[in-house]
Amino acid sequence: MKPHRIRMTHSLLAQYGLLDQMQVLRPNPARDRDLCRFHADDYISFLRSVTPETQQDQIRALKRFNVGEDCPVFDGLYSFCQTYAGASVGGAVKLNHGLDIAINWSGGLHHAKKCEASGFCYVNDIVLAILELLKHHQRVLYVDIDIHHGDGVEEAFYTTDRVMTVSFHKFGDYFPGTGDVRDIGHSKGKYYSLNVPLDDGIDDESYQSLFKPIMAKVMEVFQPGAVVLQCGADSLSGDRLGCFNLSIRGHAECVKYMRSFNVPLLLLGGGGYTIRNVARCWCYETGVALGQELEDKMPVNEYYEYFGPDYTLHVAPSNMENKNTRYELDNIRTKLLDNLSKLRHAPSVQFQERPPDTEFPEPDEDEDDQDERHDDPDSDMEMDYHTPLEDSARRITIQGTRVKRESAGAETKDQDGSRVTGEHRGPEPMAEDMGPSKQAHGRR
Repeated sequence: MKPHRIRMTHSLLAQYGLLDQMQVLRPNPARDRDLCRFHADDYISFLRSVTPETQQDQIRALKRFNVGEDCPVFDGLYSFCQTYAGASVGGAVKLNHGLDIAINWSGGLHHAKKCEASGFCYVNDIVLAILELLKHHQRVLYVDIDIHHGDGVEEAFYTTDRVMTVSFHKFGDYFPGTGDVRDIGHSKGKYYSLNVPLDDGIDDESYQSLFKPIMAKVMEVFQPGAVVLQCGADSLSGDRLGCFNLSIRGHAECVKYMRSFNVPLLLLGGGGYTIRNVARCWCYETGVALGQELEDKMPVNEYYEYFGPDYTLHVAPSNMENKNTRYELDNIRTKLLDNLSKLRHAPSVQFQERPPDTEFPEPDEDEDDQDERHDDPDSDMEMDYHTPLEDSARRITIQGTRVKRESAGAETKDQDGSRVTGEHRGPEPMAEDMGPSKQAHGRR
């Protein structure tokens, strides 16, 4: 999950002229109480306090919270979590206030659990963003096209009918080992979890033969007020840790299709470990969000040498074997469409009292003390939407490396008239915010 890939993405967005079509915004970092809407207090306290120098004195806590190995401790860890979480929630806030599309390519960390880090994910920004959306929308749809199962998000909402989760992923002897087609939710959430287990080598045609009919039925039956799409790029052909064979156009077709429903859409990043292709993919998908087709020949940019020898936006998929047979794909599609047919209509929710909206600070308010600016104790985030993010303000330090992270809150109108915000930064939900009949519970 190298932050370098976000900087490369930003460079491409700038050189293709896409940043000029978006209003880049800087969200405030998420605070402890924002993160604790979903995560346990002691887990967040641990993330805030642990450092590379002190971790040897906290061995029991490291083991308890699954920090280490694939979720290592590094300088600036908590600041990193605050930043990408704040951006994803900020994108949700913008959608709640009338925007059509928001983007945070550094978000999408879908494995984090309530009390546990997992799979390079420390806090679950996706769950927090969904909780924010639930303040205004009766139903929220989560779609995950990362190669890994979106287990953290599914677990958080496994027993609610207000959030439907749909994950397309490699299944079998593969991390995290969950996401069987038979995992469908529990209690009120039965049939509101959909899992599409796939095998190695799936190509664009096979992928879309499942994605489009399944998502068309989901949109018809569930009728979400907002959609969160996790665009993990490790499902691309040639990814260092992946085993799928999707082209960038095939991956982006999912973005284009979900955009076509004209429902408020939050685009998030996720996995992706061949970083030059991650940057290519997210740049192209930003163009898709804006309704623009980008030229394949890549403009000269800060990282131009990384994209050789072809220096093009698109790369050809490989000739690897597609182990997904037509028979298996048909069975999966039939099974999931049958499950969806058991949901006769979209569930309704009667609010006793709607949670308060996130408040927007005035431009002249003191930005040094965020907690004192936060007058409403029930409001989860305060975002500075008045100040565009200048280049000098985009730099943060992670693991001692100077990194440009985009909190691109871009508001513009594309060729179809859709307003787009990009927020390049990117934690799991708190059940209390959903009300008595709307709680999100973790699956155990």
